[in-house]
Amino acid sequence: MQRARAMVPRLKERAAKTDAERKVPDETVREMKEAGFFRVLQPKLYGGYEMDPQVFYEVLMTLAEGCMSTAWIYGVIGVHNWQMALFDPRAAAEVWAQDTDVLIASTYMPKGQVKPVDGGFRFSGRWGFSSGIDHCEWVLLGGLIFNEGQPPEYRTFLLPRRDFKVLDTWHVMGLKGTGSKDIVVEDAFVPEYRTHKASDGFMGTNPGRETFTADLYKLPFGQIFVRAVSSAAIGGLQGALDTFLDFAKVRVGDMGNKTSEQPPAQLAASETALAIDEMKLVLNRNFEVLMKSIRAGEPLSDIQQRLRFRHQAAQVVERCAKQVYQLFSVCGGRGIFTDFPLHRYLFDIMAARGHYANNPDQFGRNYGAVMLGKENTDYFI
Repeated sequence: MQRARAMVPRLKERAAKTDAERKVPDETVREMKEAGFFRVLQPKLYGGYEMDPQVFYEVLMTLAEGCMSTAWIYGVIGVHNWQMALFDPRAAAEVWAQDTDVLIASTYMPKGQVKPVDGGFRFSGRWGFSSGIDHCEWVLLGGLIFNEGQPPEYRTFLLPRRDFKVLDTWHVMGLKGTGSKDIVVEDAFVPEYRTHKASDGFMGTNPGRETFTADLYKLPFGQIFVRAVSSAAIGGLQGALDTFLDFAKVRVGDMGNKTSEQPPAQLAASETALAIDEMKLVLNRNFEVLMKSIRAGEPLSDIQQRLRFRHQAAQVVERCAKQVYQLFSVCGGRGIFTDFPLHRYLFDIMAARGHYANNPDQFGRNYGAVMLGKENTDYFI
């Protein structure tokens, strides 16, 4: 966490380069590897630390204060090192056999066309939004298996770089540096052991559970992943607040008014600070609850609790978006100029809202419906 804090000034210095190149610079990823960030959730068998998820998210949020794109790819790529412990152990051995620093990208859209064959599957498709793919040698891709008379079975398929192509489609208004490009696969063979069933992630019946036995890997996949794509917004909001305070403390408007003396500016600062504190508290509390249950050997069978935690993760980015707009709106005319540093946080947080997992409405409705006695419709919890 100290190393993450020390990186923040460098990330700010590289922000313009990151946006211009539409990817996190190679030197930044190299420094993240050297700092051990990607090992936080990685199995000890492959040089990882197997730390609690709270450490992972604290590193993520700290990096986001300097650059949300960097924090975003850290969250997405870093959580894959956790997911590898859910697969058949042969998958992790194949990925990290020669180099435990090898990184894995993803796009979980269920776009894969899957044909069962002897020993595995023939796999094809095109997916969008593969964040950080430029820095990764493997990718996790979503696909559906259709069995007659049964609901579609969702799986994640793990493929090496030789089996996919990257299409540069990433021209966006925010999170420019994530390089979240398209992936194309044309009739690749994926062995059975390089797939992971969503149902195993929900039930905790993962193939890797006998090899990767740390309590960390007993968390539901849905709980840990959704926070990987929402928590950068909390750190980004802190970066926006710090930027605003530096500006507002000394700014005198064209009409002679001091921003620091304006009630809307004072409220924007205080309400943003409270929102950040509350969102961090909820994040840490939720994982403390989950890890406490796991360590006590208790089943995570409280569906309403898991739905509540899911909804709390989903509402983070929308809440951050409202707060960063409140900060922007009290910057006056100076705020509309392209060199104003608050813009980057504003646009990055707005872009994060576009992720499927960050739509609070659908998850809030489902949670409310279950509270009212209806059946749960979301199993990514």
